[in-house]
Amino acid sequence: MKFIVDAQLPRRLVIHLRRLGFDAQHTWGLESGNRTPDNRVAQIADNEGAIVVTKDADFLNSHILNGSPKKLLLISTGNISNKILLDLFEQHIEIIISALEESSSVELNQQGLVIH
Repeated sequence: MKFIVDAQLPRRLVIHLRRLGFDAQHTWGLESGNRTPDNRVAQIADNEGAIVVTKDADFLNSHILNGSPKKLLLISTGNISNKILLDLFEQHIEIIISALEESSSVELNQQGLVIH
């Protein structure tokens, strides 16, 4: 499974995902870095079969209205520390992966997952 982590999320999340055995990159590494427009991030993800990981509700709107990005992991935890965010991923990674195999949109919040 491949992930593209959006600009407002820490690059440490990419490192964490890689440690868990996943292919992951941050928007910082794209051609325009963190200034890469959302529609371009979605296009890259769709072309590479990647899941966009974001806090940005604009991606959810685009996913619902335009079908792009094709796969989305929306982080709706509010403002939390990077450590808590990484711990949430660690606790829920198996169910996140399972949910993303079955659904095109999954939301991670402080209580767990919402599968759309």
